[in-house]
Amino acid sequence: MRILILSTTTGYQLRSFGDAAARAGVELMFATDRCHQLDDPWRDAAVPVRFHEEAGSLQAILEAARARPLDGVIAVGDRPVILAARVAEALGLRGNPVEAAAASVNKSLFKRVLLQAGLPVPWFVEARSDTDPSTNDRVRYPCVIKPVGLSGSRGVMRANTPVELAAAVARLRALLSRKDVRAIRNGLEDIVLVEGFIAGREFAVEGVMTDGALQTFAIFDKPDPLDGPFFEETIYVAPATLELSIQILIRDRLQRTAGALGLANGPIHAECRVTSDATVYVLEMAARPIGGLCSKVLRFHGIEGMAAASLEDVLLRHAVGQDISAIVREPRAAGVMMIPIPRRGTLKGVHGIDRASAMEGIEEIQITAKPDQLLEPLPEAGSYLGFIFARGSDPGQVVRSLKSAHSEIRFDIAAPIPVVASLSPEP
Repeated sequence: MRILILSTTTGYQLRSFGDAAARAGVELMFATDRCHQLDDPWRDAAVPVRFHEEAGSLQAILEAARARPLDGVIAVGDRPVILAARVAEALGLRGNPVEAAAASVNKSLFKRVLLQAGLPVPWFVEARSDTDPSTNDRVRYPCVIKPVGLSGSRGVMRANTPVELAAAVARLRALLSRKDVRAIRNGLEDIVLVEGFIAGREFAVEGVMTDGALQTFAIFDKPDPLDGPFFEETIYVAPATLELSIQILIRDRLQRTAGALGLANGPIHAECRVTSDATVYVLEMAARPIGGLCSKVLRFHGIEGMAAASLEDVLLRHAVGQDISAIVREPRAAGVMMIPIPRRGTLKGVHGIDRASAMEGIEEIQITAKPDQLLEPLPEAGSYLGFIFARGSDPGQVVRSLKSAHSEIRFDIAAPIPVVASLSPEP
């Protein structure tokens, strides 16, 4: 069997899929966002694609598939989601309708679909980044402003007053003008969304859709409050400390959301907030798995011959139509800390890893930031310093282990060198 993996770059999760494919005896074909003129720089025989050029990219994949027929397709990250749906549609593979995939990764379209379906949605206003949304009479406070074309918490800010909203708009406009953001070229670079702030606890949900039915793998608690001014996710821990009735509400709301979007087959990663009156707001439901190294927090039982399977093991089997309904997450509590970047500067060193790794419950620490890398905190940042993984008897213990380990690590971050404008000599 052969499965296509679409991704923006060669990264950590692709290696995890490679390991899972070797265990399953599956061949992988990669399609990544790279220059077609380079002669296979990563030696992975990937099909070079451009996610903003869907027609040409689809044709390149279909041509490759004629020589190497495909049995499944998986999108890693938000940007490949629509192209993955087009490939599945063209080849008759298990996947999502193109319209559903598009709605899952467009914040504005996502909210309009939910609103039309009668699902809870905060008030929202769409605007261009070069306008002043505070003049719109629908805007109330506190509110949240976010870029439609970026993923995660990048560019997401809370504003409590018109003055704060104006400052947030200016900051977001500067972010959206950057070369790396303009290079995404998804047609949404200049669109922002202003919406009502939802007070409540936030959760992440990992699962998979099979013929329109949701199978939930895990509900992750986010124990650190996410109230702004920025919304940096730090800790995911499962199982979430939620009453069974609230878990049922979350699953039901996600099933209805998937139905409204039209999601049919493949992984989903959702974010939601639960208010004090038990109203569940689905913030996003993307047709792709949890990103980066975070998937390592999940382990599963139920695959014959494997004591502990990875998320990638499960998704590869699902992509080719195997029944995974009996596969369940291991019962132990597990968590990951996405190590936040405390300030802007250049990374010069990391200390205390050995002490942190020896803390009770700590399973692994991976520092992904590189020496001399320029670091930025949110809302401009698009990455983390690294990841800490822990397991234990209960979620509370896991959270304590993660925070204790983090307290032992010291990052030397040098202040950035100020840019001094060159002066031309006087004539």
